[in-house]
Amino acid sequence: MQAIDRLDPAARAYIDLLSRCLTRELFLDQEWWDVDLRDWPGDPDDLRSVLGARRWRLVRRGDPAARAEGRDWPPTAETMIGGARLANVVECCVTALLDGVPGDLVETGVWRGGTTILMRGILEALGDVDRRVWVADSFEGLPAPGADAHPTDVGLDWSGVEVLKVGADEVRANFARYGLLDERVCFLEGWFADTLPRAPIDRVAVLRLDGDLYGSTMDALRALEPRVVPGGFVVVDDYGGWEPCRAAVGDYRSEFGITSPIIEVDWTGVYWRKD
Repeated sequence: MQAIDRLDPAARAYIDLLSRCLTRELFLDQEWWDVDLRDWPGDPDDLRSVLGARRWRLVRRGDPAARAEGRDWPPTAETMIGGARLANVVECCVTALLDGVPGDLVETGVWRGGTTILMRGILEALGDVDRRVWVADSFEGLPAPGADAHPTDVGLDWSGVEVLKVGADEVRANFARYGLLDERVCFLEGWFADTLPRAPIDRVAVLRLDGDLYGSTMDALRALEPRVVPGGFVVVDDYGGWEPCRAAVGDYRSEFGITSPIIEVDWTGVYWRKD
């Protein structure tokens, strides 16, 4: 039995509705994407000329399969991680709460805040009044690899990708949109190496890492994994899809002798439960 099946129907319905709103799964029929004309079978320049003369756009609807698997960057959704990884967040958080695992809920690398909004919604649905949700991000996108970057990060400069640069005020507004912004939503603004080691977090029940790069993933693990209590969860978003992230997780687990089995969520997400 999944943990969410242990909840009353009203709590399950709220969490399910919140999840499907955060991914915009419920509204894909209203979402339109510009067609990439590089894939046009004819001459794309001719087509651009025709479209431009008429002030037309060529669009397609959102792809339900891509959204479910977290393989696109949604234009309006608060999360891009897809249904399976979002369901894993629910399973880990609900299990921790129902099993009485102490500690807060943390995500490092939040984009528009969707996963942390879901975490706060789970606390609301289960009537938890004590735990906090920590929202950790540079809110400036990904860092450029420095001179001392790990070899797996060299050449991966995504610092100029504008869609990843979502400000803290925008994320706060997203929490407020769902009625979930309060004093128990705590923002850690800045690069992980600067903010996480001194973050006033005593115990962590669920730690979710979404930092993409080796350096960002290792910074988060070193600062926060020791604060994950026995029975708590460590969730890694980019393990399957990003070699730098996978290398950081492997190096950290090897260094500290972590043998808890890594469990696959989908094509890129994994988690383990701390012994």
